[in-house]
Amino acid sequence: MRLPVAILAGGLATRLRPITEKIPKSLVDVGGRPFAEHQVELLRANGVNDIVFLVGHLGEMVEAALGDGSRWGVSIRYVFDGPRQLGTGGAIRRAFPALADPFFVLYGDSYLECDYAAIERAFLASGASGLMTVCRNDDRWDRSNVLFEDGRILAYDKQGRTPAMRHIDYGLGAFRKSAFAAHADGDAFDLVAVYQRLLAGGDLAGFDVPGRFYEIGSPAGLEETRAHLAGKGTGSL
Repeated sequence: MRLPVAILAGGLATRLRPITEKIPKSLVDVGGRPFAEHQVELLRANGVNDIVFLVGHLGEMVEAALGDGSRWGVSIRYVFDGPRQLGTGGAIRRAFPALADPFFVLYGDSYLECDYAAIERAFLASGASGLMTVCRNDDRWDRSNVLFEDGRILAYDKQGRTPAMRHIDYGLGAFRKSAFAAHADGDAFDLVAVYQRLLAGGDLAGFDVPGRFYEIGSPAGLEETRAHLAGKGTGSL
């Protein structure tokens, strides 16, 4: 694997309160261990060895819990938001000095069992500035928000969803730094705006992931992910 992975882990996790009043979402207990440990192990199993956590709220606790990644045989580094929240896009832009070009982006509450190497190859072969992974959702796990046909993303809108949208943003993206050229370090903006700008310019590739995603962003998602990982035997060691 060539691409490093930036993990967006700086949110306030308000939907998981009171669990997240004193700990960040990345450290929520899943099978007797912090969720972030499951993420790191999954990435390592897929050949990823360079991980950058983009942290904000209680981020120093994430750094204290995971360290430099040596216990997993990977490199883990940390980039902090700073005095104000920058949004998902702003946090990525701030992390540019710590990231090679191009790079993956993964949400800090997502557990994604996909073929990372195949997605990397597809992105590099596409020549596009960005790639969005999608999966066929049909409103099963969340509201579908992507129109994906014949291997192409035709529309992506979290607010203006249409019945024709059968897919959903799976949660793993790949980008060249040029995709963020419209923004300076310190700008506050959302990653959605980057995706939509690339899509409008015909510069966004798509990759259809078979299967589903797991997440801990909501109480229901947390319990579902706990059950899934318990079934895989990835709890306390």
